[in-house]
Order: sequence, then structure tokens, then C-alpha cells
Amino acid sequence: MNRSASAIWQGNRPQGAGLLSTESDALSKAPYSLDANIGTNPDELIAAALAASFSVALARELTLAGLHPASIHSTATATGDESIAGGMISHLQLNIRAKVPDSSQDQFVLAALAARASSPVVRLLKTTISMTAHLEVD
Repeated sequence: MNRSASAIWQGNRPQGAGLLSTESDALSKAPYSLDANIGTNPDELIAAALAASFSVALARELTLAGLHPASIHSTATATGDESIAGGMISHLQLNIRAKVPDSSQDQFVLAALAARASSPVVRLLKTTISMTAHLEVD
């Protein structure tokens, strides 16, 4: 399965800006730049891809364990390092909160660790990814 996206950038690095579009039209000429006040930016998009990919992977792992997640809320934070030429994401923090009826904390943590190993985006990224996983109980 192939998925595609396109980006148009205009201008130099500090002042430039661009537009992003995805094949699905989830993003259609969405503005992006390195200025936090103008649209999104590549680091934020990588964090979003990580959170989404991990949530799906965790749902899969929980289902394989015979559990039925009611909700999974994943938040990913990308930390950039501008001291490296061209910049680099030096660290990603992944925080998970989930409601999984009949799951123990141990079952949940095992599923979260398996999801971290199986998520396509996690496997693609070559940086440190820290994770916290919290099972919410009613």
C-alpha cells in the first residue's frame, strides 16, 4: 500500500513557508513553516504520525491479547535540536492513556511495549522514543 503527500516550499529557511497536501485530502494546501505562528511544521507532523500509528498498533496488540480497548489517547512530543546542522529531532516522548475494560496494568504495559516494537512509524524513526503508559480504571 502506498500513501503519498506533497509539499511546496517558497522562500529561504528562516522566513519561508509552504503548503502540504495528502492523497486522502486530510491535508489540502495546509500551511507549514518553521515559524510556530504559521500552520504546522515537520516536527509536529512526525509527532502526529507517531501518536496515530502507536494508537492503532496498541489497539491491535490489545485485541490480540483478547482485550477490547474503549479508548486510547496517545500524545507525542518531538524535541528538536538546532545545534546540529540542518536541525534534528533528538527525542520523542510518547504518553499513552487508555481505557481497557478487564485489563490489568501488567497486560496493558506488555501490549504497549509490543505496540512500540510493531508500530510502523516507530520502526521508521531513528531517534530515542520514551514512553509512559497509564491504564485508566473506572
